[in-house]
Amino acid sequence: MSDVKKVATRQSYGEALIELGKEHDNLVVLDADLAAATQTGKFKAVFPERHIDCGIAESNMMGIAAGLASTGKVPFASTFAMFAAGRAFEQVRNSIGYPHLNVKIGATHAGISVGEDGATHQCNEDIALMRTIPGMTVINPADDIEAKAAVKAAYEMDGPVYLRFGRLAVPVINDNPDYKFEIGKGVVLREGKDVAIIATGLCVNSALEAAEKLAADGIDAMIVNIHTIKPLDEELVVEAAKKCGKVVTVEEHSVIGGLGGAVCEVLSEKQPTPVKKIGVYDVFGESGPAVKLLEKYKLDGQGVYEQVKDWMK
Repeated sequence: MSDVKKVATRQSYGEALIELGKEHDNLVVLDADLAAATQTGKFKAVFPERHIDCGIAESNMMGIAAGLASTGKVPFASTFAMFAAGRAFEQVRNSIGYPHLNVKIGATHAGISVGEDGATHQCNEDIALMRTIPGMTVINPADDIEAKAAVKAAYEMDGPVYLRFGRLAVPVINDNPDYKFEIGKGVVLREGKDVAIIATGLCVNSALEAAEKLAADGIDAMIVNIHTIKPLDEELVVEAAKKCGKVVTVEEHSVIGGLGGAVCEVLSEKQPTPVKKIGVYDVFGESGPAVKLLEKYKLDGQGVYEQVKDWMK
């Protein structure tokens, strides 16, 4: 994999904001004293008059974003996922979600791949929290191309959007001319008949790697990339379950309330199917190199392969 291009989706976020800023004067970027980490500093360098550093006051930043949205601006409020979804949950819910304002939340450094920052900053609960807010769209892109497309799509739609980005550089897997991003629509990356592996974020690449290993064992895995957790592509999820008869979900997030929960909710109502959820199992993260943590929590290609193979027995 050393020859595969790798880009952190937080970097994609910063670059996408600049391109959108060139086209749209009403786009405003806010950050909470983390412009270098969230990559919004790139936007500030080009459009200093449209960048607001709110300081270490994430809850206040969400209120400012709400105010800007009410005047016709399209604010992208940016900070770590732990602070955007966790610390500022009340303001996101009441000031943005309840009035259904056109605020976009750029949440970087999500999941255990934050690495050395440790458990306090490794947010594995944000998708669950944001899913519960009525009218909130939740997007978790898999790579650089998808992240940039997601930022553009978020700007173009009306209403609150939670965009989840990572710190770790991940392989670019959507570099093909047929790639199309559409909010609420999953993408079949590999056809298969024995098991449907439905993944999101950086775990999409892990699922693809696992599928290659499973194929060598005679297991034909279908791979589905669900970049939009909410609204979920229910039709595709049901279709995959019908075709394969078994479903595995993979996410760099708690197995409680995230992609796995969303998939199980749909299938329990529309297509009862055995489901194996792969993710973080009701524990806090820990400090360590990102790649090593993904290996320890079995969210890398090898780990996903081992868990799916064992479950298929």
